[in-house]
Amino acid sequence: MPGKRATQAQRKRHEEAAGWLLRNREAGADDAAFAAWLSRDPENRRAYEAAERLMGEARMAIASDPTLRDLKVKRRSAAKPIVGCILALATAGALFVMLDGPMRLTADAMSGSGDMPVITLADGTSVQLNASSAIAHDFTDEGRVVRLLRGQAFFEVAPDAGRPFTVEAGDVRITALGTAFDVRLGDTETDVTVTQHAVLVELADGKDTSLRVTEGEQAAYDHASRASTVKDKDSMLAAAWRRGQLVVDNAPLSYVVEEMRRHFAGRIVIAGSGLAGRRVSGTMAVTDTDAALAFLEQALGVTTNRIGPLIVIRN
Repeated sequence: MPGKRATQAQRKRHEEAAGWLLRNREAGADDAAFAAWLSRDPENRRAYEAAERLMGEARMAIASDPTLRDLKVKRRSAAKPIVGCILALATAGALFVMLDGPMRLTADAMSGSGDMPVITLADGTSVQLNASSAIAHDFTDEGRVVRLLRGQAFFEVAPDAGRPFTVEAGDVRITALGTAFDVRLGDTETDVTVTQHAVLVELADGKDTSLRVTEGEQAAYDHASRASTVKDKDSMLAAAWRRGQLVVDNAPLSYVVEEMRRHFAGRIVIAGSGLAGRRVSGTMAVTDTDAALAFLEQALGVTTNRIGPLIVIRN
């Protein structure tokens, strides 16, 4: 349908604009190809200008940082100003990525590390995003498609018999069968938990596997092995993240830290792969980083060191 094609074309155009913005700040950029892209469609120029505005935010971040703003380069040779310019552009490009520029050009809705917003889509469907999550959506007269770009989201789907509701999360495609369900796109695994009615889960695992997951069940898809499992899952426990809690039963520390990272603006590092695999059970306030760290210290006997935005967990 025209509406869907327009949305997809717009999103693709924004991704291309972000790519051109970064390439144009490198040596040897293809000016002719860039000019041809700009002239191909007036919307391309508008998308590029939007990307430039985001890059401007990165430059403002540099200007507001005393360390970066006051950095001086001694001009001992003619090459120094060029090197300084390249370094400044590289820094701006890195900040563009750090400020989620590419994702902001692609997503229709995003959440930061400190919020878990509830969003109502055009069809009346309610979506709650976990912290540090993002979605994009394409609605047409034939169907409703939401892409979970990262993180986790809980869906309460508005009924519409003529338009199926589908969520795409990496290699997993979930079609609602009149339902409420949760989708988590993790680093190593994608989880689909049904709290009402049922969903159809289709996996791009080379076998075109389809699973019907019903209320009180969770389907887990391992990214590395491309294997899937279905197990019972208490709906109250599955929705714990919506109350700011993390409930784990013999889960690896790496999983717990992955969930903590959603709510922490800095970095959390586990010192050692052996420690990452240690198992932990219990309930913690995952939105409160200090409380979660205290829980891990008591449960696993680990030591945590915090240096500004960096947290290191070690034996």
